[in-house]
Amino acid sequence: MDDLLIRNGKVIDGTGAPERSADVAVRGDRIAAIELGYLGPARRVIDASGHVVAPGFVDVKTHSDLTLPFYPRAESRVHQGITTELVGSCGFTAAPVPPGRLAAVADYLRALTTLTLRETSFAAYLESFPATSVNVAMQVGHNTIRVAVMGLEDRSPTTQEQAMMERLVEEALDAGAVGVSTGPFTPPGSFAAPEELEALARVAARRGAGYTTHLRDESGNVFDAVREAITVAERTDARTRIVHAKVSGMDSWGGAPRFLSELAAARDRGLPVECDSYPYTTASNPMRNLLPAWVQEGGLTHMLQRLADTTARNDIRQEIAARGLTAFGRVPSWDAVRVSVSPAAPDEVGNTIADVAARRRCDPVDALCAIILADGGATRGLITAMHEDDVRAFVACPWVLVGSDGRAFGPDGALARELPHPRFYGTFPRIVGHYARDLGLLTLPQAIHKMTGASATALGLKDRGVLRPGAAADIVVFDPASIAERGSYEEPRRYPAGVGYVIVNGALVIDNGAHTGALPGRVLRRTAAGVA
Repeated sequence: MDDLLIRNGKVIDGTGAPERSADVAVRGDRIAAIELGYLGPARRVIDASGHVVAPGFVDVKTHSDLTLPFYPRAESRVHQGITTELVGSCGFTAAPVPPGRLAAVADYLRALTTLTLRETSFAAYLESFPATSVNVAMQVGHNTIRVAVMGLEDRSPTTQEQAMMERLVEEALDAGAVGVSTGPFTPPGSFAAPEELEALARVAARRGAGYTTHLRDESGNVFDAVREAITVAERTDARTRIVHAKVSGMDSWGGAPRFLSELAAARDRGLPVECDSYPYTTASNPMRNLLPAWVQEGGLTHMLQRLADTTARNDIRQEIAARGLTAFGRVPSWDAVRVSVSPAAPDEVGNTIADVAARRRCDPVDALCAIILADGGATRGLITAMHEDDVRAFVACPWVLVGSDGRAFGPDGALARELPHPRFYGTFPRIVGHYARDLGLLTLPQAIHKMTGASATALGLKDRGVLRPGAAADIVVFDPASIAERGSYEEPRRYPAGVGYVIVNGALVIDNGAHTGALPGRVLRRTAAGVA
């Protein structure tokens, strides 16, 4: 007897093929059959009339490793149909933390997580990761490793330090990490020369693992940064992916077609390079990354001393006036920057820096620096720095994958006072409902392929991302007429509409729109045969 039978649905199998009418049977944690009029008896039957049955969505760019210990039910993820997440993005991860380096790594991650960190190898970290409702594939982060080896120093590594970083990457990959991630957009990654990153990419390539990178610059020098990423693929043969592809800052708006054409030209030459994007004009980041990179040099204590210094603040003000917000470029006004996390000033959460400055009767740069200083560097913000036309260009491109850049959240709990980005809750329904159905930028099979089969191929997932007999039973059932994001920047913690059922490894996690409490997700590890 089958455990589950999904009847009368329109199957979109994740390969890009058109939808077809079929029933889907699940036995244990595998798909047992996909055929029209399947008659096998089942313990539970779901009538999917009028609904699409698709592979569970694969989110190729998240930071849920920093929140899943607080929210193992991963409500913000599974309610939108996500069944597998790639975590450890942009160069920062909670492991490895070598002996004696806990304080340095904890200071660095202060603005990114409230996890209680510990000294750990990457292997031990994987083994101790909690049971959750989603599958998790992990990367190892260069920024964390660099801080553990060198601190936040703006210099090249010694031969011994480079060797130690490479060894830590090797150990993580051997433990099952699917790749290495880098973040040269902000310290300490921005202190690393391309050659330092290429050496780590070679380590990944030798083991058949992936290399992902947050571009060194997404605004004024974005095309130089794109070429840097392409060069990594060219020199190392590592499968290279640019995460959350964007052109940020007013001076760069309209640049998405050029961005895509440069990547397409590299792909046509046979280089293993790709990108992902999220469907929003607003980013989320630690507020310290709006400031010039030199502010963070030397670590947290030195940064806070600079923020308290009048001369340093004036230098910061002049640099922002001349070049815009360091990681984001020029924005129309300080109304484009909104506080999303502030432990010391929770009443400011949701307010723009323009609002804060007006209420405090001070310059916006002084307001920004004061909040970061009071928070001990932990302030986060939402920054609207992209143009909708560029967002649509990335979404419409059939080979650009979908990565939410989100985190697992729930309705309350440890992070209840944060104002999350609505992408945490709505990225995938927004693609399917708004951009595919409403705007017609993609067909539904194209959109599903980007979010399932193509993403699984990029990650090396050997039995996920497609619906076929024998594959892992990760499945989403949704209403194509009503699926939609429901959150907003003011009220982001709203589950999307139209997602009725989500199955992870054969277990119902979302049943008729409600979370069952099941935690069937697995930590997926890279092996010679693929990621499983």
